[in-house]
Amino acid sequence: MKNSTFQLIKRIILQVRSFWPHIIGLFILSLLSTPIALLKPFALKLLIDSGFGSQPVPGFITIFFPANFEFDFNTVAVMAASIVIIIALIDNVIGFISWLWSTYTGEKLVLNFRTLLFNHIQRLSLAYHDTKGASDSLYRIQWDTMCIRSLLLGQLSPLFSSFITLFFMIAVMFAINWQFAIVSLCIMPPLIFLTKRSTKKLKKDWYRVKDAESVAMSVIHQVLSSLRVVKAFGQEENENERFTDRSNKAVEGQLKLARIAATFSFIVGVLLATGTAIFIYVGANFVHTGKMTLGELTLVIAYLGQVFNPLQSMIKNLNEVQSSVASIDRVFSVLDEDKEVQEDPDAVHLSCVNGGFEFQNVSFSYEKNRPTLQDISFEIVPGDRVGIMGSTGAGKSTLINLLNRFYDPADGIIKIDGIDIRKYKLADYRRQFSIVLQEPVLFSTTIGENIRYGRPGATEKEVIEAAIAANAHNFIMKNKDGYEAMVGERGMQLSGGERQRISLARAFIKNAPVLILDEPTSSLDIKTEALIMEAMERLMEGRTTFMITHRLDTLNSCNLILHLENGKLIEVVRDHDLNFMAKKKMAFLDQA
Repeated sequence: MKNSTFQLIKRIILQVRSFWPHIIGLFILSLLSTPIALLKPFALKLLIDSGFGSQPVPGFITIFFPANFEFDFNTVAVMAASIVIIIALIDNVIGFISWLWSTYTGEKLVLNFRTLLFNHIQRLSLAYHDTKGASDSLYRIQWDTMCIRSLLLGQLSPLFSSFITLFFMIAVMFAINWQFAIVSLCIMPPLIFLTKRSTKKLKKDWYRVKDAESVAMSVIHQVLSSLRVVKAFGQEENENERFTDRSNKAVEGQLKLARIAATFSFIVGVLLATGTAIFIYVGANFVHTGKMTLGELTLVIAYLGQVFNPLQSMIKNLNEVQSSVASIDRVFSVLDEDKEVQEDPDAVHLSCVNGGFEFQNVSFSYEKNRPTLQDISFEIVPGDRVGIMGSTGAGKSTLINLLNRFYDPADGIIKIDGIDIRKYKLADYRRQFSIVLQEPVLFSTTIGENIRYGRPGATEKEVIEAAIAANAHNFIMKNKDGYEAMVGERGMQLSGGERQRISLARAFIKNAPVLILDEPTSSLDIKTEALIMEAMERLMEGRTTFMITHRLDTLNSCNLILHLENGKLIEVVRDHDLNFMAKKKMAFLDQA
């Protein structure tokens, strides 16, 4: 549900309370522009009334001169020019300080907001990311968060400053001529009505534009992350058309917003021009009848511009605020997403486990009324090598996801060493696992840093020892940069077997008591598989190991087999023999 503009602004102000001193400082600097703006027309009035005319020089200026000083035309002209220079210097010094301060505060605001969102998104459930996709999260982190700077420093602060300037300008105009002040106030009701109508419409349309831009970005993300497939099937043109189609929807939305804003701006401009015309007509008659001097009329008309400028700025900012509000609401909608795996407030720290597990009547489903796992129960003692087998969609990966506590069971309990896993700190619990996946995940950095990802802070010696244990050291040293060699995007500068061995080295260096192997040799040639199986044997030594595989030969090293089908545990075999494996092979061949 979308929040109202007022609710969002209130929430943002509370969110950035650590930046209040910076924002208040900027606000005070912006307030200084009000007296500066009030002084700007004075030099012109002084020149007209006391230089060209016969009006006396104001008393607050004469106190700086000797008694009976003769204020001739040249003196008044020099004073008027000096006032212009002094006011300009003060105005520009304030502008310089404001610019630097605003840049620093704005960048810090965005970084703080972006970090908050990134930190939260990392901790959301896998189900959320599977549904929303990475590109939507990227758009919100990179682009939506930037609007907190636009809103607080570029829109709200000038809005308040314009309001205060407007208030003082009207007060000054009442002091000079109350009839003119009344005229300036008469155009405000229609302006308020038009502003309310336009901002309501703009806010709704900005949500649609942001969603459309996010969808367009998703095409870029999908294509760039699957570029080999796109090229292999020659789909560049189709993907380009898909991107253009999605982007055009965002462009159409932007054009619609531009039409609304331009129409509104046109009407406001006509209203302000009408008010100015009335001012000029009434003022000319006042000067003609002697009710005011020409200098006073010039001053009032100058102040009229100073009244209309903040008024126009306020109205413009109210419309621009809707764009920022839409983006920030999208950020808060993610921040309001509950983490699917909640940590118990009384959770305790966990240093190291023995590796015994027990599933007690565990059930789980990703969607209601579509169970993925049903009433799963088994027990594993520390050091067991557990093979998990079953056809595609049987629930093998889901069982591992529950084991890692990426999800919590809908029913039942999972215990580790006899204690419910929910009793432990989530980060401590997950540190007990090392994972080697079917498709190794490497980061776009060096080989050494990818290995060290298993235990940040590991020494160079420990990295090399882990690589040797994973049968990776030899191929690493063949590279001229050795452990400093870059692996490329997702490790694509390495072969599949090399990536898998680096993944194994990462598991070695983590040295966790529980190991999960998810089809680690499914796509490798026989020679590379032999190297990896040899390394895996060393890695599994002394650890509780869970191995997911479709290849029955891989299960030979396991002493416990869990056979899943259709979300149910149909068979548990401990210390299996060759007859069992032979029967399973025949069964799989019959299914094929």
